[in-house]
Amino acid sequence: MPNAHDKLFSGKTVLCDGAMGTMLYGCGVFLNRCYDELNLSQPDVVRSVHQQYLQAGAEVIETNTFGANSFRLAHFGLEAKVRAINLAGVAVARECVETARAKHGTEAFVAGAVGSLGVRLQPEGEVSPEDARKAFAEQIAALAEGGVDLLIVETMMSLAEAEQALAAAGEVAPELPVVVLVTVDEQARMLDGTSASDAAVKLVGAGADAVGCNCSSGPQVVLEAVRLMRAAVDVPVVAMPNAGLPREVEGRAIYLTSPEYMASFARKFIRAGASWVGGCCGTTPQHIRSMRSALRALDAQAAGEASVTVATAAATELEKTKGVEPTPLEERSRVGRKIARGEFVTLVEIVPPKGWDCEKELEGARLLKQYGVDAINVPDSPRASARMGAQSLCLQIEQKIGLETVLHYTCRDRNILSIQSELLGAASLGLRNILCLTGDPPKMGSYPDATAVFDVDAIGLTGIVRGFNHGLDIGGNPLGGSAGFTIGVAANPGLPDMDHEIRRFAAKVEAGAEYCITQPVFDLRLLEDFLRRIEGFRIPVIAGIWPLTSFRNAEFMKRDLRVAIPEDVMERMAAASGSKEAGLAEGLKIAQEMLAATRKEVQGVQVSAPFGKYAAAAQVIGARVEVTA
Repeated sequence: MPNAHDKLFSGKTVLCDGAMGTMLYGCGVFLNRCYDELNLSQPDVVRSVHQQYLQAGAEVIETNTFGANSFRLAHFGLEAKVRAINLAGVAVARECVETARAKHGTEAFVAGAVGSLGVRLQPEGEVSPEDARKAFAEQIAALAEGGVDLLIVETMMSLAEAEQALAAAGEVAPELPVVVLVTVDEQARMLDGTSASDAAVKLVGAGADAVGCNCSSGPQVVLEAVRLMRAAVDVPVVAMPNAGLPREVEGRAIYLTSPEYMASFARKFIRAGASWVGGCCGTTPQHIRSMRSALRALDAQAAGEASVTVATAAATELEKTKGVEPTPLEERSRVGRKIARGEFVTLVEIVPPKGWDCEKELEGARLLKQYGVDAINVPDSPRASARMGAQSLCLQIEQKIGLETVLHYTCRDRNILSIQSELLGAASLGLRNILCLTGDPPKMGSYPDATAVFDVDAIGLTGIVRGFNHGLDIGGNPLGGSAGFTIGVAANPGLPDMDHEIRRFAAKVEAGAEYCITQPVFDLRLLEDFLRRIEGFRIPVIAGIWPLTSFRNAEFMKRDLRVAIPEDVMERMAAASGSKEAGLAEGLKIAQEMLAATRKEVQGVQVSAPFGKYAAAAQVIGARVEVTA
């Protein structure tokens, strides 16, 4: 087992676990119970929480001892069991870590959780600094005896109390690294008025090996504290926020911040200078799993950025470590050539069948080739549905029809080993256009209990593909040459939170994206706003066009899929709802108008073929072909 100090305090990214108390509450433990005492009376419940966090990817798990000090335990008449409860808490956590290591080779560390005393120190309160230090020393001595790898002193609301905890640790367990986390208000100040930066400086001066912020009112507040601390000290900085503030739903305290939202902040914490990330109240193993994926995406992006090219082909030894010069974009594919030359690109989407017979899709591709479409876009199990593999359909279209394809590739179903293996296979088969996507979560599809992987997201995947173009895998190992992929990404100009979408788009461009395809556009103003906001990092944009087939289809897209469709479009489709033919004709007219309106703004269009209406897609891009309802 590596030394915890060497492994965790070297500056590398560390993923911690999430909430213990709210997880136990979710297991049905009543609020009037002493949660720390469960280490003795119901260790299986505590063990289950630890196991879930380890399975989610946590590298540090905290003992269930946040309130296991004499002051808090006295509320339950358990002040005489400080040592027993803390020893039991360490034993349960240690058992989980050792089991995970033996079964799965997982490496994780046990942190002794030391929470605030729940009392005020003099002069604001009645408890003397000496009594506070004794209480901390009693608990910390038991945690050290139990065999923790480090201590996390957390949710410190006053600097004086945090300093007493640090002093106690130095007295009874000087060999253990100590992380001290404070909680702050909206102005990034502790409840005693100490700023996050001042707290960091004073705590490091008092001996803390790492400092940070936990709990508080959510990730945004913690992010500001991290920025201030990072600017003030040189030790690792830790971010472990609540999942927002709880809301009461049917008598239960529920935290509504989603795992995806927390994952987005995990990236922000790291970019702001944090080394450790994790969660506090309301966070679950799902939050930690999403945060793990976000961190891996950052690693993958960094790996892609590390793929530097060499000046000459003769520098063989240099190529082994820094990659090769990618094939020029113009030479990689028809799509790449048209993008490189600034020519207008026309794509049509063909969704793979739910069975193994793809003759209808091949006939559609044959029709579209006849009308001059540049390439066929093939989604990868859209909306988390079980369909023929996109790579298989792409290969058949290219080999049997002779028309180029754009392979959608999602991270939902694949870990980084599978991603690299399949990309190598795609390159070997001659598939050259990759659209990098995160993928719809399984809960959207027909099998909501299916397990999602999400080792990386679209940003991380883009970095991996860029690395392949430089002849390197994710570990920097040579692949024997450039994969020659044309790298596309997706964008959604109609999202309510455009700030978030713009930040992600910028990160995709930074990771290596060479063009993007938007979600269906029905509102030209939204597209124009998106294009304006990406001016500083713009890549060629291909606008998504969806020919509506009926008013019902329009309602489904607007209400269920949350596609931004203006009311005037809805009114036009409603007015044409008298027959299938009228609805389809109006939908085609709207799509043609949108293509005409966007043509000068973008470098291409991707037209969907709803319900397999390939003739309709062909007509949108200008073909004179009969369309039936």
